Amino acid sequence: MRAAPRTRRAGRPKGAASARPAATGSGPAGLPFRVGHGYDLHRLEARAPAGRGRPMIVGGVILDDPEFALGPVAHSDGDVLYHAVTDALLGALGLPDIGQLFPDTAAAHEGQDSADFLREAVRRVRGAGYDVGNLDATVILERPKLGPRKKEIRANLARLLGVPVERVNIKGKTHEKVDAVGEGRAIEAHAVVLLSRRG
Repeated sequence: MRAAPRTRRAGRPKGAASARPAATGSGPAGLPFRVGHGYDLHRLEARAPAGRGRPMIVGGVILDDPEFALGPVAHSDGDVLYHAVTDALLGALGLPDIGQLFPDTAAAHEGQDSADFLREAVRRVRGAGYDVGNLDATVILERPKLGPRKKEIRANLARLLGVPVERVNIKGKTHEKVDAVGEGRAIEAHAVVLLSRRG
């Protein structure tokens, strides 16, 4: 398995809300730290024949497993981990979630690289006077295994968040054959971030 090259677009995502980020979100002014939790889930569908459907992308890495020809049902590229981390950052600031800022009804977001959403969330974090302290995330799926690709996923997230890779932790779990995730019909992710006030 190897990650296919992906084109990264610079700048604000198409259709993103243009309002300036609030100085401290909706919470008390001057908080030295803020914590956010993000969660996302995508239903999976068969990509065969002829590779139809979206590839399985987690943390910017295409998980290319010929024995698991499923991909996410999504309006964007369906990167469940980037979506969860984006929501964690927005939640830490008390801002609207990813679905409100980047609605899946907008044609501009069709097939969009989810790294664009994450970049916009990081922009808002910095605009509010905070830096990312650390990230802890869990991806839950039956197959394929994340272990062989964790290093790449952590590096991608560290680069987008602007932190050393040592501040990014990624865990891969199965759901022990229970419910849609355990049956291989869905993938989900949880993310927790710590923000610290700059200066």
